[in-house]
Amino acid sequence: MPSSEQPKTYSISDLAKEFDITTRTIRFYEDKGLLAPERRGQTRIYTPADRTTLKLILRGKRLGLSLEESRDIIGMYSPGQSNEEQLKTLIDRIRGRKETLQQQLHDIEVMMLDLQESEQRCNDALRELGVSGD
Repeated sequence: MPSSEQPKTYSISDLAKEFDITTRTIRFYEDKGLLAPERRGQTRIYTPADRTTLKLILRGKRLGLSLEESRDIIGMYSPGQSNEEQLKTLIDRIRGRKETLQQQLHDIEVMMLDLQESEQRCNDALRELGVSGD
């Protein structure tokens, strides 16, 4: 008996469950042109490539990339090629994100010091008035 094995496909609910996201989120990515499943009537049929794209979109989101940045990077992929440009672009985006986060961390540390100093001054002023602020 010849094997006419069909490639694995996924429903929208399969992917939503696997990645712990809502079907609405997946439809949002479709509306943005990031995913384009086949349709059989009203049913969406996702391929393994669609699943991989969704996985990359979600990874980009976790890294703090915008959807546009994720789209650009995913669009650079060429099967069977070195994908050097894609990898270098991703590294640049990662480095930029790290720089932004380092600056935000510094800003938070400075703000925490300012808040601690302000709180201490207020407590000192209350003590001078004979009132406990703690």
